[in-house]
Amino acid sequence: MRPDEFHRALDLLPAPLHDRALALRTYVKPRHCETCTAVGDAVRLALTAAHYDQLTSAAQLLDTAEQLAIGHHLACRPEHQPGRGQVRRWAETSAPLVAATDASWKGRAGGIGYVASDGRYGLRSRRPGRHDATGCSRVLVSELRAVEFLFTAYDTAPVGMTVLVDSRPALNYLHRWQGGETGAMPAGYDLRPRHAGMKPTLVRLAELVAERPELTFAHVKGHAQHPLNEAADSLAHMARRRVEEPFDVRQRAHDLVEAFLRDWQVALAA
Repeated sequence: MRPDEFHRALDLLPAPLHDRALALRTYVKPRHCETCTAVGDAVRLALTAAHYDQLTSAAQLLDTAEQLAIGHHLACRPEHQPGRGQVRRWAETSAPLVAATDASWKGRAGGIGYVASDGRYGLRSRRPGRHDATGCSRVLVSELRAVEFLFTAYDTAPVGMTVLVDSRPALNYLHRWQGGETGAMPAGYDLRPRHAGMKPTLVRLAELVAERPELTFAHVKGHAQHPLNEAADSLAHMARRRVEEPFDVRQRAHDLVEAFLRDWQVALAA
């Protein structure tokens, strides 16, 4: 199933089922693992059921997919990290860890991206369904989701990490959460539990940030030739474009990050 076909089918699902199917998107791609393939088959059947307005059957198939996926995705994680990568030459850098995140929206296509000075990077596409959990704060919510996407690249966010964002409203929320205001959320953000009772992304991020006062969140001016910010911005744009123009971003993203990190290291040395 091509990405555009998946997203068209996804739009047929109501909000709760939409979010559950989206969380299992990676399993729809061809996999060598039998369990992963079974999860993908269940998701595809759920989308087919939705096409014929069989929403009860779609929900049951997603139940099956989630039960198969629980506890299994960690076993495949070392070999399969959708939308993530690392430029290995910078993995052992001794300099303080600095990362940048960004988001991009155009029409109904969105993307988020992050890059860290240890070579890690990620990009993720998004097309909201009929019931969008972001409410009226789509861009702001995406800027914050990019930060959460960065943190999930690590088992635990590294001590002393500095995260650069070019959105002052996003920075304001990060600082408020770090100060204990975890109930503060962007206007219109849906706080209902997601699939399998999981907390919404920004709720999880707020709780994590509140527990990590040593993390530093700082503003960086966008489009000002800052290597890490430019890299995160380019990854977010690449992810957004992929929604409407399916293409393989793996080598392109890796080469882009490698070039910007080279510039970052040169700037540090100077």
